[in-house]
Amino acid sequence: MTNLDSKMTELDPQKLIDELDDILDQERSALVRGELEQIEVLLARKESVIAQLNTIDTLEREALSQVQTKVSRNQELLNSAMDGIRSVATRMAELRRVKKGLDVYDSAGRKARYGTTTGQRLEKRS
Repeated sequence: MTNLDSKMTELDPQKLIDELDDILDQERSALVRGELEQIEVLLARKESVIAQLNTIDTLEREALSQVQTKVSRNQELLNSAMDGIRSVATRMAELRRVKKGLDVYDSAGRKARYGTTTGQRLEKRS
């Protein structure tokens, strides 16, 4: 038996499930607080625990039911966070476009661009 094999036989399914449960609680908290940098760290830990759980043949579906609800809840929160980020990115792109100028159409349907005068300053002379 190799070292890896002995390690896999020593895995305690309930301990791993409890660890996953704790990670999911931390992930939810980070999502709610908007601490997106923490999500990456937690995702790596979560993937590691799930990979270990996947190696256990005798794992009962019922044992995982307690974390399944949290996984679904966190996925919804993550989807909402991503929607928010996409919305902000879209709004920022719109603001950059407006800053560059305004596109308008005349009565004949021809497009014209009116540039903005950003960067120009008024100079007060005495």
